[in-house]
Amino acid sequence: MIKIENLVKSFRTTEVETVALNGVSMEVNEGEFVAIMGPSGCGKSTLLNILGLLDNADGGKYWLCNEEVAGMKERERTRLRKGRIGFVFQSFNLIDELTVEENVELQLKYLDVPKSERKQRVLDILRRVNMSHRAKHYPQQLSGGQQQRVAIARAVVGKPKLILADEPTGNLDSKNGKETMELLRQLNAEGTTIVMVTHSRHDATYAHRIVNLFDGQVVENVMDIL
Repeated sequence: MIKIENLVKSFRTTEVETVALNGVSMEVNEGEFVAIMGPSGCGKSTLLNILGLLDNADGGKYWLCNEEVAGMKERERTRLRKGRIGFVFQSFNLIDELTVEENVELQLKYLDVPKSERKQRVLDILRRVNMSHRAKHYPQQLSGGQQQRVAIARAVVGKPKLILADEPTGNLDSKNGKETMELLRQLNAEGTTIVMVTHSRHDATYAHRIVNLFDGQVVENVMDIL
């Protein structure tokens, strides 16, 4: 599903250049659950943003679903991302002015799903993440764990093949963190490919494989950790 070769990415200011990725190569097969680990500043989130087509690498090659995306224009990247990739963030990224069901439905509007289908799909996914009883509430009326469940519902309501999760339990206590990870594991068991950035060794045990980054390079690729 994902193949990258020698990705490089730098960030420049007027005074300094910071190398975020320095020749990163890796593959993720369809149906895998891969955890990306490493110290702060090693390039984890930068790599995830490039995988999610939210940012461009400065060099290297990237294939997503057998399409070479490195040279694509923004319109082509949007087409490829649309409906194929779901995002889960540490900060939830819910819209405060929208209710739970409206936050989830927004993804379906983006995917041009007919209005007649949207309501049932939203109800189905909220039931799946045990948030039906909060459908009319606003994000600020929810606990952190509840907000993350809504964020996951929004990510998967469009039935993407790939979920990219950036520190999905970073703002949660241990109980809600475990529930979030169990939900991701269940989605993976049903066939969704997951790539997750995490600092947590415990969360990484849910993955099939750990890729360790250090100073913008892959330094270890640990297979079959379960």
